[in-house]
This record gives sequence, C-alpha cells and structure tokens, in this order.
Amino acid sequence: MSTKPPCQCCGNDPAELYCRLDEFIASLDLQPRDPRRKGHLIKILHHAQKLFGHLPAEVQKHVAARMNLHHADISGVISFYNHFTTTPRGKYDISVCMGTACYVKGADKVLAEFEKQLGLSSGEVSEDALFSVQALRCVGACGLAPVVMVNDKVYGRVEPKDVQGILNDYRNKGIPENE
Repeated sequence: MSTKPPCQCCGNDPAELYCRLDEFIASLDLQPRDPRRKGHLIKILHHAQKLFGHLPAEVQKHVAARMNLHHADISGVISFYNHFTTTPRGKYDISVCMGTACYVKGADKVLAEFEKQLGLSSGEVSEDALFSVQALRCVGACGLAPVVMVNDKVYGRVEPKDVQGILNDYRNKGIPENE
C-alpha cells in the first residue's frame, strides 16, 4: 500500500496510476534502443496526462526512464505542445483561443468575462477543482471565431454574454464521473 496521498486529480493511489502507465507503455512493445520509440512519446504523454491530470516533473522523469530518454526530451515535447500541462487543471478546462481571427473578434473580452465570473486569472484552477481557464494559441477553427473549448467541446462565435450560460451548463453537470 502506498503511503503517498491520493492523486489530486482523481483520488487514485499514485502507485496504481504509475502501474497503469507502465502497462500502457509495455503494451507498445518498444525496444530500449529503437530510435522509433520517440514516435510513441506523444501518445504516451497523452495517456499519462489522462491518468494524472497533468504532467509534473516526477511523471516526466518516470516516462523518460521507461523510454530510455533524457528528461529534457520529455520536457521539450511538453513545453512545445500546448495541449500538455505541468500544472493541474479543472475537471472542466476552459480554453479561449487568442489566435488572430479570434482576438480580432473579441476573444480577449470573452476571456475577461470567464475570469470575472470564475474569480480566476488565466492559468488558474478554481478551489473546488471544477474549472480552470486559460488563453490558447490558434485552435484552427478561425471560421468560428471567437472560439472557446471546454475540454474537447468547441463553442464558436462566443460573446461575453454567452459565458454565464456555458458555465451554468457545466455547474449543473457537477464533477463528471469516470474522468
């Protein structure tokens, strides 16, 4: 039995999460010196983030050791791709696109309204861990500008007046099970 406290994102025993991550990596049947193993890194990091909720340094080092890579290789990929995070996020992760098309159509005002209604600044998580909010680079849905994503759901042509309704929909759902 692990003496570590339960994982903040899911309440699971961290040892169990590491075991599940190791099982996933093993299922890929990667050879320690095969240069193609790096091709699986993003898939592994997505799986790790799904398990842990984020990718703190200890998870990065664990992946690096299992893949026979340097920690710098792992952290470089994480810092390059906007999807990965090293800090916890809420169950409902709100991302406001700040690409040129979205910004020109008022994304900054939409972000400000989310921050105001949640009492958060971009990059923060609510105390109940239900919501996090962040600015995001272009999501590639410029025709829907301004775009907001809540987890994987895309909202297009969002205006500040829409923010309360979006938040209420998720507040009414509460904390999702099995996530």
